Amino acid sequence: MAVFTSVDLSQAQRLADRLQLGAVTELKGIKGGIENTNYFLTTEQGAYVLTLFERLSHEQLPFYLFLMKHLAHKGVSVPDPVADAHGEILFEIQGKPAALVKRLSGGNVLSPDAHHCATVGAALAQMHLAGQDYHRTQPNLRGLNWWVETAPLVRPHLSEPQLGLLNHELAYQQHVAQSAAYQGLPSGPIHADLFRDNVMFDQDHLSGFFDFYFAGVDHWVFDLCVCLNDWCIDLNTGRWDLARRDAMVSAYQSVRPLQPSERQLFPAMARAAALRFWISRLWDFYLPREASLLQPHDPTHFERVLRCRTEQAWSPA
Repeated sequence: MAVFTSVDLSQAQRLADRLQLGAVTELKGIKGGIENTNYFLTTEQGAYVLTLFERLSHEQLPFYLFLMKHLAHKGVSVPDPVADAHGEILFEIQGKPAALVKRLSGGNVLSPDAHHCATVGAALAQMHLAGQDYHRTQPNLRGLNWWVETAPLVRPHLSEPQLGLLNHELAYQQHVAQSAAYQGLPSGPIHADLFRDNVMFDQDHLSGFFDFYFAGVDHWVFDLCVCLNDWCIDLNTGRWDLARRDAMVSAYQSVRPLQPSERQLFPAMARAAALRFWISRLWDFYLPREASLLQPHDPTHFERVLRCRTEQAWSPA
């Protein structure tokens, strides 16, 4: 989250009037993240998050917004987009597509324990199953094709060891993607960015997942590995925290057991999840966009995570 496009109180009030939410009492830019403009918006009727989409188009956005509505209808704890009297959930502010979603209660748990990881693992499996009958489709826009297209833009900024790691891993992932086991992996809508700062806990209760704007149809095991690479590692080294890792995977499998092909390719998908965020953080760091409150993430973190995943292959029993 960040602020690329400024929104004033009068613009926010016009949207609140359209949605019949009463008077806006607070509008505050959200610090952090790197994709969209986000504000906390509070009205007489409740607390919300206003998002202006800086990269996603009007044509792409219904996939994300209606996915959230679909999951909320299925009982998954996600922010439900607010609709106007005609059922519209996609609006426009400052020439940018915009949406308003209900704000989840609680806060982020940035130092999770095994209980938090197990709770997230079980909820992620429930989300995957709930999305099976979602009728809209869109590929993961930050998948393998994007990695291949983006790599030439970041290579000039890398050292020789980094270039070696990037080139080797891209070749490996392209090889994996051609295998029969990969083609047969179970797929459906995934969150694709379920880091600690995209999950809310109210005390020890999971209040929900949010920020679905990297979602797409991809392999469920990739989504699980994205979570594991953030929730279940030592942040200083990138190595697994075994207790948290095993808690998340066990809880996930208690809801949706992994298939043999997923266990077979688990080490490759853990590497893929690390590569995806190393490339995107390199891109954001070396080719930044102007924004107030923008703080690009350090790309070396996911370089360490990727090296750990390549050095220590692990697959759940």
